[in-house]
Amino acid sequence: MPLEELFAGKTTNEIISELKSKRTTAQPDAEQARKAIDPKLHDINNQFLRPDKMVRVDNPGDAGDKVIDAGADGGYTRIEKVARVAVALQKLIINRAVSFTFGNPVAYNATPEGEGQEAVLKAVTRILYDNKTTSLNRKIARAVYGFKECAELWYVQEKPKAHQSYGFPTKFKLRCALFSPMFGDTLYPYFDTTGDLIAFSRAYTHVGSDKQRFDYFETYTADEHWLWVNGSGGYEVVEGYPKRVAIGKLPIVYGYQDHFETQDVDSLIDRLEKLLSNFADTNDYHASPKIFVTGQINGWSKKGEAGAVIEGEEGATMSYVSWQNAPESVKLEIETLLRMIYTISQTPDVSFESVKGIGAISGTALKLLFMDAHLKVQDKKEVFDEYLQRRVNVIKAFVGQFNTTLENDADALEIEPEITPYTLTNEIDEINMWLSANGNKPLVSQKASVKGANLTQDPEKDFEQIQEEANADNSFVIGEPVIDA
Repeated sequence: MPLEELFAGKTTNEIISELKSKRTTAQPDAEQARKAIDPKLHDINNQFLRPDKMVRVDNPGDAGDKVIDAGADGGYTRIEKVARVAVALQKLIINRAVSFTFGNPVAYNATPEGEGQEAVLKAVTRILYDNKTTSLNRKIARAVYGFKECAELWYVQEKPKAHQSYGFPTKFKLRCALFSPMFGDTLYPYFDTTGDLIAFSRAYTHVGSDKQRFDYFETYTADEHWLWVNGSGGYEVVEGYPKRVAIGKLPIVYGYQDHFETQDVDSLIDRLEKLLSNFADTNDYHASPKIFVTGQINGWSKKGEAGAVIEGEEGATMSYVSWQNAPESVKLEIETLLRMIYTISQTPDVSFESVKGIGAISGTALKLLFMDAHLKVQDKKEVFDEYLQRRVNVIKAFVGQFNTTLENDADALEIEPEITPYTLTNEIDEINMWLSANGNKPLVSQKASVKGANLTQDPEKDFEQIQEEANADNSFVIGEPVIDA
């Protein structure tokens, strides 16, 4: 429905206010998301939450740092920087979640009926390939996990000459752009009373070459694309807008999850960073050996002096001060926090230190090792199954517009995206399973195995050589060879 009909009688500013008001969820806090992902922004690096220490200086002439007058008592102090150990666990959790969700390419399952649907499937496949959707999916997942939401816009570029990339001649190329708070956008999905997305808006800022700032607000519906710029009198329509949306449906795919991926473990990570930083401060103080002296010491050995003798008065004693109580409680809390962080976020700990003692394990054991991560991917399908299906439907609608003879076939063709969680595989176990299912008969031809081994630059030539050698081994000669005169 055109905006002028949807908001009849309202001014431009009233229309924009209305478009902003129909979010069914709270606007994501982009600053909170960036703070969690960037270790430099963690509380442990905040000078107000963890200030540096002021320490007393007995002899200001020996202090390497700037000495500050402490007051009328004649004492001096200096700033002692505290340890700040920030760990990028939030970034690790998000990266692992992205890899398990889209580490394998999405499969698009379809059974086309007739040449028309086959042509549509070929065009859709090529469009997905041209837009590098394997990498695009990972960017979308990273935006959703880190900033709660992401949207993609499918738009048309017209080329000067027709091309055959999609299997039919056309001057149009279908392109994709991503919108998310991760990229500086503020998104405003507009839902009707039944929960259908009938309009989508975004606010963004553009800084020109002259450093002048322009605030834009754009909206997409099934029929129109509007763009406004914020001027002295409020928002004004940019020249050339509104533009018609050719496919008759919203060219936007929107994905959202109701929580930041790491918000359940952010407090645990803050505690871990505080423990590590305090422990580092303690190590700075106690790591170097200290000597406790009683009585009068008259002479000290020099640094590096072998067989040194220290002279003292009668009754004087010296001893090293050692740390009698090992920090077992600190170690236990650190290990517990790490285990809880990985467990609550359903993130497998696959660091070298964790897996170095496992050795060779079966394919079943590998599946159990990654079960929690795979269960997490199953939960994420609630977001991405619908998202990817919407993408396919939008692309099919564009294909039907690029080649109107395929419009009905594009509408009828059913394409179902399928997400396969990433996992390591034990090839021997997999091969043995399929060999057993196949009655222990070969699974691939000899030619295919030569190519699959990828041990030669010319597998075709090597396969021919293997065949010649096999024929030579299987041949035999009775008696002396006959040589023609």
